[in-house]
Amino acid sequence: MRPSRFAIAAAVATVAMGTFTPAALAAGQAGNDDQKFVVTVHQGNLAEIAAGTDTRTNADMTCVKDVGATLVKDHTKLDADLKALARKLDVTLPDKPTAAQRRQLEEIQGKAGTPAYDTAWLKAQSDAHQATLKAIDGEIANGSDARVVAAAKQARPVVAEHLDMVRDGTCHVMG
Repeated sequence: MRPSRFAIAAAVATVAMGTFTPAALAAGQAGNDDQKFVVTVHQGNLAEIAAGTDTRTNADMTCVKDVGATLVKDHTKLDADLKALARKLDVTLPDKPTAAQRRQLEEIQGKAGTPAYDTAWLKAQSDAHQATLKAIDGEIANGSDARVVAAAKQARPVVAEHLDMVRDGTCHVMG
């Protein structure tokens, strides 16, 4: 079963893609870079879910709350698919976002209930999704595992849609 485009989008939401070694692929095992990618993507999903959930109570603008709800929905689905992949690869996943991801959300939460929260939240999401698109494009151009390249190609439009929703401090909810 191929991972869904949402699962892959979540996986690449906050990750810089690594390279995949031919020896690991030939052996049918996840190499260290593969394992790091899965863990990083999972933590990205957790961060996106937390950030999206936070908009329910702390965002000022309705559109930010709507975008947050979309990210929660999409990244929850993505993470479910990613967890299934991690089980297949025998990769142990952490139970929370990275310390840096948690700090970033805490900083944004410090502006809760004000337009400054919305601006900071949208900027953080824009930056993350731009970095993700760069990683996806790098994987598409240079990836060595055909399955990962195919997944990156599937994920690209989803990540681009998420970026369009938050680009340049404006809200655009996918329709």
